[in-house]
Amino acid sequence: MGKVLVFAEQTNGKLKRSSIELLQAAAKSGNTVAAVVFGSHAGDVTAAAGHNGANEVHVVKDASLDSYNPELFTANIAAVIEKVQPSIILASASSTGKDLFPRVAARLGAGVASDCTELNISGDSVTATKPMYSGKCFAKANFENTNLKIVLMRANQLPVAAADTSKSANVVEQAIVKPDLKTLIKEIVKGTSEKLDLTEANIIVSGGRGLKEAANFKMLNDLADVLGATVGASRAVVDAGWVGHGMQVGQTGKTVAPSLYIAVGISGAIQHLAGMSGSKVIVAINNDPNAPIFQKATYGIVGDAFEIVPKLTEEFKKALHH
Repeated sequence: MGKVLVFAEQTNGKLKRSSIELLQAAAKSGNTVAAVVFGSHAGDVTAAAGHNGANEVHVVKDASLDSYNPELFTANIAAVIEKVQPSIILASASSTGKDLFPRVAARLGAGVASDCTELNISGDSVTATKPMYSGKCFAKANFENTNLKIVLMRANQLPVAAADTSKSANVVEQAIVKPDLKTLIKEIVKGTSEKLDLTEANIIVSGGRGLKEAANFKMLNDLADVLGATVGASRAVVDAGWVGHGMQVGQTGKTVAPSLYIAVGISGAIQHLAGMSGSKVIVAINNDPNAPIFQKATYGIVGDAFEIVPKLTEEFKKALHH
């Protein structure tokens, strides 16, 4: 069998759910699983990587890798690949993954399939499925003429089982490779939200133009707080300046696949539907019975969001906080 290398992303010393999905999928394939973790917190996630299926964890502990620099990351991933010699690389189709791995593929002459929603690994060969044309059709991607196959998976697409704490990984510390950098990071401006990023969130409450004005997003925040959810928005609302672009769900925003997606006052343009149709359960609240969102919804409520959302919030409070 070959080796699968998983690029494991972490936030403050905790493995991202998307990385846990990939580690478990790699372990199921029967291949040897190597994980690679970057940054000063890299050592904090080695145990978790082992519990989720990694046989070995390659750690590049260096504060300069705490924030993403394309040249630095490309050089260091290439160095780890050189040592590990994997036949398959799995990474999340996060903003980092989508920027980093095409660079790695170009440097190493590898093939890369991005934004995939299904994964099939059999020995050294891998097949991935990815949506095209706003999810109107799906393409199956195979690899030819390359010993290295890179697959970038969307978050929340693969099942996650409980971690097995009896399993552990062999930890290998790697020295950082420091090329002469053409770019330097001066500052990172972070959003104030402590909530999970939309692409990782399990429950999302999203608002559209039907909310009438920016102040009414407070109603969605209240509902989200009760559910432990993250708040999203349609493009119309982002374009109007009510909320930041980081909250936009859709073709030009973020693609999400939570367990529960609550769409409030969103009519459901095709671009928005493309970004959230992977949600397991979709609840739509809209006063227009002909809104396209209802065709995708698991449950639909036709009515006034300003009456319905506060009532839902109250009921969830009663149900969840007894």
